[in-house]
Amino acid sequence: MKEENKSSRRIFLEKITAGTLGVALSAGLGEKAFALKNSLSGTLKKSTEVAPFFSDKKFVPVMITPFRQNGQVDYDCLSRLTDFYMAAGVKGYFANCQSSEMYLLSEEERLGVTRHVVKRVNGAMSVVASGSFGNTLEEKAEFAKKIYQTGINAVIMITSLFANKKESDEILISNCEKFFAATDNIPMGTYECPQPYKRILTPYAFKYLLDTKRLVYHKDTTIAFEKVKAKIELARDSKLEFYDACTANTMNSLQAGARGMSTISGNFYPEILVWMCNNATNPEMQSDVNFIQNEITRTEAIIGKITR
Repeated sequence: MKEENKSSRRIFLEKITAGTLGVALSAGLGEKAFALKNSLSGTLKKSTEVAPFFSDKKFVPVMITPFRQNGQVDYDCLSRLTDFYMAAGVKGYFANCQSSEMYLLSEEERLGVTRHVVKRVNGAMSVVASGSFGNTLEEKAEFAKKIYQTGINAVIMITSLFANKKESDEILISNCEKFFAATDNIPMGTYECPQPYKRILTPYAFKYLLDTKRLVYHKDTTIAFEKVKAKIELARDSKLEFYDACTANTMNSLQAGARGMSTISGNFYPEILVWMCNNATNPEMQSDVNFIQNEITRTEAIIGKITR
Protein backbone atom coordinates (compact mmCIF):
# COMPACT_ATOMS: atom_id res chain seq x y z
CA MET A 1 0.00 0.00 0.00
CA LYS A 2 1.32 3.42 -0.94
CA GLU A 3 2.60 5.60 1.90
CA GLU A 4 0.67 8.58 0.53
CA ASN A 5 -2.55 6.61 0.88
CA LYS A 6 -1.81 5.90 4.53
CA SER A 7 -1.12 9.57 5.13
CA SER A 8 -4.36 10.63 3.46
CA ARG A 9 -6.32 8.13 5.48
CA ARG A 10 -4.77 9.28 8.75
CA ILE A 11 -5.64 12.90 7.93
CA PHE A 12 -9.18 11.85 7.02
CA LEU A 13 -9.67 9.99 10.29
CA GLU A 14 -8.32 12.89 12.35
CA LYS A 15 -10.60 15.36 10.58
CA ILE A 16 -13.70 13.21 11.05
CA THR A 17 -12.93 12.67 14.74
CA ALA A 18 -12.26 16.35 15.39
CA GLY A 19 -15.19 17.36 13.25
CA THR A 20 -17.70 15.20 15.03
CA LEU A 21 -16.64 16.62 18.38
CA GLY A 22 -16.58 20.12 16.95
CA VAL A 23 -20.12 19.96 15.64
CA ALA A 24 -21.37 18.47 18.88
CA LEU A 25 -19.69 21.06 21.07
CA SER A 26 -19.93 24.16 18.92
CA ALA A 27 -22.89 26.45 18.50
CA GLY A 28 -23.30 25.21 14.94
CA LEU A 29 -26.58 23.49 15.59
CA GLY A 30 -27.52 25.95 18.27
CA GLU A 31 -28.97 25.25 21.70
CA LYS A 32 -32.50 25.43 20.39
CA ALA A 33 -31.77 22.71 17.82
CA PHE A 34 -30.39 20.38 20.47
CA ALA A 35 -33.39 21.11 22.67
CA LEU A 36 -35.75 20.41 19.80
CA LYS A 37 -33.95 17.17 18.97
CA ASN A 38 -34.31 16.10 22.59
CA SER A 39 -37.97 17.09 22.70
CA LEU A 40 -38.58 15.20 19.47
CA SER A 41 -36.58 12.16 20.55
CA GLY A 42 -39.74 10.09 20.76
CA THR A 43 -40.84 11.30 17.35
CA LEU A 44 -37.39 10.67 15.88
CA LYS A 45 -37.38 7.17 17.29
CA LYS A 46 -40.91 6.47 16.14
CA SER A 47 -40.17 7.71 12.63
CA THR A 48 -37.48 5.06 12.25
CA GLU A 49 -39.81 2.30 13.38
CA VAL A 50 -43.05 3.03 11.56
CA ALA A 51 -42.92 5.34 8.56
CA PRO A 52 -45.67 7.98 8.68
CA PHE A 53 -48.36 8.01 5.99
CA PHE A 54 -46.64 10.84 4.15
CA SER A 55 -43.24 9.18 4.08
CA ASP A 56 -42.20 7.64 0.78
CA LYS A 57 -38.81 9.30 1.01
CA LYS A 58 -35.42 7.78 1.80
CA PHE A 59 -32.26 8.97 3.45
CA VAL A 60 -29.28 7.17 1.90
CA PRO A 61 -25.94 7.89 3.62
CA VAL A 62 -22.72 8.23 1.66
CA MET A 63 -20.75 5.81 3.77
CA ILE A 64 -17.34 6.52 5.24
CA THR A 65 -14.71 3.79 5.39
CA PRO A 66 -13.12 3.12 8.80
CA PHE A 67 -9.42 2.24 8.85
CA ARG A 68 -7.03 0.69 11.32
CA GLN A 69 -3.84 2.45 12.38
CA ASN A 70 -1.92 0.50 9.72
CA GLY A 71 -4.15 1.86 6.96
CA GLN A 72 -6.11 -1.37 6.42
CA VAL A 73 -9.90 -1.32 6.27
CA ASP A 74 -11.42 -1.99 9.69
CA TYR A 75 -14.22 -4.38 8.81
CA ASP A 76 -15.40 -4.80 12.41
CA CYS A 77 -15.89 -1.05 12.64
CA LEU A 78 -17.56 -1.07 9.20
CA SER A 79 -20.11 -3.55 10.56
CA ARG A 80 -20.84 -1.27 13.50
CA LEU A 81 -21.11 1.74 11.21
CA THR A 82 -23.55 -0.09 8.95
CA ASP A 83 -25.64 -0.99 12.02
CA PHE A 84 -25.44 2.62 13.23
CA TYR A 85 -26.96 3.90 9.99
CA MET A 86 -29.67 1.25 10.09
CA ALA A 87 -30.56 2.08 13.70
CA ALA A 88 -30.93 5.72 12.63
CA GLY A 89 -33.62 4.69 10.15
CA VAL A 90 -31.86 4.96 6.79
CA LYS A 91 -33.54 3.24 3.85
CA GLY A 92 -30.52 2.49 1.69
CA TYR A 93 -26.73 2.64 1.53
CA PHE A 94 -24.26 4.24 -0.86
CA ALA A 95 -21.04 2.28 -0.37
CA ASN A 96 -17.76 2.99 -2.17
CA CYS A 97 -18.37 6.69 -2.79
CA GLN A 98 -16.21 9.79 -2.34
CA SER A 99 -16.87 9.81 1.41
CA SER A 100 -15.53 6.25 1.41
CA GLU A 101 -12.23 7.52 -0.08
CA MET A 102 -12.95 5.44 -3.18
CA TYR A 103 -10.10 7.00 -5.16
CA LEU A 104 -7.57 5.91 -2.53
CA LEU A 105 -8.87 2.35 -2.23
CA SER A 106 -7.40 -0.49 -4.23
CA GLU A 107 -9.68 -2.46 -6.52
CA GLU A 108 -9.91 -5.28 -4.00
CA GLU A 109 -10.68 -2.82 -1.17
CA ARG A 110 -13.49 -1.25 -3.21
CA LEU A 111 -14.95 -4.68 -3.82
CA GLY A 112 -14.31 -5.84 -0.25
CA VAL A 113 -15.96 -2.84 1.39
CA THR A 114 -18.99 -3.08 -0.88
CA ARG A 115 -19.31 -6.84 -0.43
CA HIS A 116 -19.11 -6.43 3.35
CA VAL A 117 -21.88 -3.82 3.45
CA VAL A 118 -24.13 -5.95 1.24
CA LYS A 119 -23.59 -8.96 3.49
CA ARG A 120 -24.21 -6.93 6.65
CA VAL A 121 -27.43 -5.38 5.31
CA ASN A 122 -28.51 -8.88 4.25
CA GLY A 123 -31.26 -7.76 1.88
CA ALA A 124 -32.98 -5.46 4.38
CA MET A 125 -32.62 -2.53 1.97
CA SER A 126 -30.87 -1.55 -1.24
CA VAL A 127 -27.14 -0.88 -1.58
CA VAL A 128 -25.51 1.00 -4.45
CA ALA A 129 -21.81 1.57 -5.11
CA SER A 130 -19.61 3.48 -7.53
CA GLY A 131 -18.30 1.21 -10.24
CA SER A 132 -16.87 3.16 -13.18
CA PHE A 133 -13.16 2.77 -12.45
CA GLY A 134 -10.50 2.12 -15.05
CA ASN A 135 -8.47 3.97 -17.67
CA THR A 136 -10.57 2.79 -20.60
CA LEU A 137 -14.27 2.18 -21.14
CA GLU A 138 -13.50 -1.53 -21.36
CA GLU A 139 -11.81 -1.46 -17.95
CA LYS A 140 -14.67 0.54 -16.48
CA ALA A 141 -17.17 -1.99 -17.79
CA GLU A 142 -15.15 -4.90 -16.41
CA PHE A 143 -15.00 -3.37 -12.94
CA ALA A 144 -18.71 -2.51 -13.07
CA LYS A 145 -19.47 -6.20 -13.64
CA LYS A 146 -17.23 -7.19 -10.72
CA ILE A 147 -18.78 -4.79 -8.25
CA TYR A 148 -22.30 -5.69 -9.37
CA GLN A 149 -21.50 -9.29 -8.49
CA THR A 150 -21.06 -8.24 -4.84
CA GLY A 151 -24.85 -8.12 -4.68
CA ILE A 152 -25.53 -4.39 -5.00
CA ASN A 153 -28.75 -3.12 -6.55
CA ALA A 154 -27.14 -0.68 -8.99
CA VAL A 155 -23.72 0.38 -10.24
CA ILE A 156 -23.15 4.12 -9.97
CA MET A 157 -21.32 5.95 -12.75
CA ILE A 158 -19.13 8.92 -11.87
CA THR A 159 -20.14 11.50 -14.49
CA SER A 160 -16.72 13.15 -14.66
CA LEU A 161 -15.10 9.83 -15.63
CA PHE A 162 -17.02 9.67 -18.92
CA ALA A 163 -15.81 12.94 -20.47
CA ASN A 164 -13.01 15.40 -19.90
CA LYS A 165 -13.82 18.79 -18.47
CA LYS A 166 -13.84 20.54 -21.85
CA GLU A 167 -15.56 17.76 -23.77
CA SER A 168 -19.16 18.15 -24.92
CA ASP A 169 -22.35 16.44 -23.83
CA GLU A 170 -22.18 14.45 -27.08
CA ILE A 171 -18.86 12.90 -25.99
CA LEU A 172 -20.28 12.13 -22.56
CA ILE A 173 -23.38 10.53 -24.05
CA SER A 174 -21.38 8.52 -26.57
CA ASN A 175 -19.11 7.12 -23.86
CA CYS A 176 -22.08 6.29 -21.65
CA GLU A 177 -23.76 4.44 -24.53
CA LYS A 178 -20.62 2.36 -25.11
CA PHE A 179 -20.44 1.64 -21.37
CA PHE A 180 -24.09 0.56 -21.32
CA ALA A 181 -23.51 -1.74 -24.30
CA ALA A 182 -20.58 -3.40 -22.52
CA THR A 183 -22.40 -4.00 -19.21
CA ASP A 184 -25.37 -6.12 -20.29
CA ASN A 185 -28.52 -5.04 -18.42
CA ILE A 186 -26.89 -4.06 -15.13
CA PRO A 187 -29.00 -1.33 -13.42
CA MET A 188 -27.05 1.92 -13.45
CA GLY A 189 -27.03 5.25 -11.64
CA THR A 190 -25.19 8.54 -12.01
CA TYR A 191 -23.25 10.54 -9.43
CA GLU A 192 -22.05 14.11 -10.02
CA CYS A 193 -19.01 13.54 -7.82
CA PRO A 194 -16.87 16.64 -7.20
CA GLN A 195 -13.70 14.65 -8.00
CA PRO A 196 -11.74 14.53 -10.26
CA TYR A 197 -13.94 17.46 -11.31
CA LYS A 198 -17.64 18.11 -10.90
CA ARG A 199 -19.51 17.18 -14.07
CA ILE A 200 -23.07 18.41 -13.61
CA LEU A 201 -25.42 16.73 -16.04
CA THR A 202 -27.16 19.29 -18.19
CA PRO A 203 -30.91 18.86 -18.66
CA TYR A 204 -30.15 17.68 -22.21
CA ALA A 205 -27.69 14.98 -21.12
CA PHE A 206 -29.82 13.99 -18.14
CA LYS A 207 -32.94 13.57 -20.30
CA TYR A 208 -31.01 11.57 -22.89
CA LEU A 209 -29.63 9.18 -20.27
CA LEU A 210 -33.07 8.84 -18.70
CA ASP A 211 -34.51 7.86 -22.06
CA THR A 212 -32.08 4.92 -22.33
CA LYS A 213 -34.07 3.28 -19.49
CA ARG A 214 -30.81 2.10 -17.89
CA LEU A 215 -30.76 4.57 -15.01
CA VAL A 216 -32.45 3.77 -11.71
CA TYR A 217 -30.53 6.15 -9.43
CA HIS A 218 -29.13 9.67 -9.52
CA LYS A 219 -27.15 11.55 -6.88
CA ASP A 220 -27.30 15.25 -7.74
CA THR A 221 -24.76 17.87 -6.67
CA THR A 222 -26.11 20.82 -8.67
CA ILE A 223 -26.75 22.80 -5.41
CA ALA A 224 -28.80 25.60 -7.04
CA PHE A 225 -32.32 24.50 -6.17
CA GLU A 226 -34.12 25.82 -9.26
CA LYS A 227 -31.78 23.76 -11.45
CA VAL A 228 -32.21 20.76 -9.16
CA LYS A 229 -35.98 21.15 -9.40
CA ALA A 230 -35.83 21.14 -13.21
CA LYS A 231 -34.07 17.78 -13.17
CA ILE A 232 -36.51 16.39 -10.60
CA GLU A 233 -39.30 17.28 -13.03
CA LEU A 234 -37.53 15.48 -15.88
CA ALA A 235 -37.27 12.33 -13.76
CA ARG A 236 -40.78 12.50 -12.32
CA ASP A 237 -42.42 9.82 -14.49
CA SER A 238 -39.36 7.59 -14.80
CA LYS A 239 -38.13 4.66 -12.70
CA LEU A 240 -35.13 6.72 -11.57
CA GLU A 241 -34.74 7.54 -7.88
CA PHE A 242 -33.48 11.12 -7.54
CA TYR A 243 -31.35 12.01 -4.49
CA ASP A 244 -30.10 15.49 -3.65
CA ALA A 245 -26.67 15.84 -2.03
CA CYS A 246 -27.22 19.37 -0.74
CA THR A 247 -28.40 19.56 2.87
CA ALA A 248 -29.60 23.14 2.35
CA ASN A 249 -32.07 21.84 -0.26
CA THR A 250 -33.54 19.09 1.92
CA MET A 251 -37.01 20.48 2.54
CA ASN A 252 -37.43 21.99 -0.93
CA SER A 253 -36.13 18.97 -2.83
CA LEU A 254 -38.25 16.49 -0.90
CA GLN A 255 -41.33 18.63 -1.37
CA ALA A 256 -40.55 19.03 -5.09
CA GLY A 257 -40.54 15.28 -5.62
CA ALA A 258 -37.01 14.02 -4.95
CA ARG A 259 -37.03 10.41 -3.79
CA GLY A 260 -34.71 11.29 -0.95
CA MET A 261 -31.48 12.82 0.30
CA SER A 262 -27.91 11.54 0.23
CA THR A 263 -25.75 14.06 2.06
CA ILE A 264 -22.40 14.12 3.84
CA SER A 265 -24.09 15.71 6.86
CA GLY A 266 -25.93 12.44 7.39
CA ASN A 267 -22.69 10.97 8.71
CA PHE A 268 -23.00 13.37 11.66
CA TYR A 269 -26.74 13.37 12.37
CA PRO A 270 -28.51 10.74 10.23
CA GLU A 271 -31.54 10.71 12.55
CA ILE A 272 -32.33 14.31 11.61
CA LEU A 273 -32.10 13.62 7.87
CA VAL A 274 -34.29 10.54 8.34
CA TRP A 275 -36.79 12.65 10.26
CA MET A 276 -36.83 15.24 7.48
CA CYS A 277 -37.39 12.57 4.85
CA ASN A 278 -40.27 11.19 6.89
CA ASN A 279 -41.91 14.55 7.59
CA ALA A 280 -41.01 17.12 4.91
CA THR A 281 -44.25 16.54 3.01
CA ASN A 282 -46.48 16.20 6.08
CA PRO A 283 -48.59 19.38 6.34
CA GLU A 284 -49.00 18.89 10.10
CA MET A 285 -45.22 19.05 10.68
CA GLN A 286 -44.29 22.10 8.62
CA SER A 287 -43.37 24.32 11.57
CA ASP A 288 -40.82 21.80 12.82
CA VAL A 289 -39.68 21.01 9.26
CA ASN A 290 -38.94 24.68 8.58
CA PHE A 291 -37.10 25.08 11.87
CA ILE A 292 -34.96 21.97 11.35
CA GLN A 293 -34.20 23.06 7.80
CA ASN A 294 -32.93 26.44 8.97
CA GLU A 295 -30.68 24.77 11.55
CA ILE A 296 -29.14 22.15 9.27
CA THR A 297 -28.57 24.81 6.61
CA ARG A 298 -26.58 26.81 9.16
CA THR A 299 -24.39 23.81 9.99
CA GLU A 300 -23.56 23.07 6.35
CA ALA A 301 -20.63 25.52 6.31
CA ILE A 302 -19.19 23.91 9.43
CA ILE A 303 -19.40 20.41 8.00
CA GLY A 304 -17.93 21.65 4.73
CA LYS A 305 -14.82 22.81 6.58
CA ILE A 306 -14.56 19.52 8.48
CA THR A 307 -14.82 17.25 5.46
CA ARG A 308 -12.84 19.38 3.02
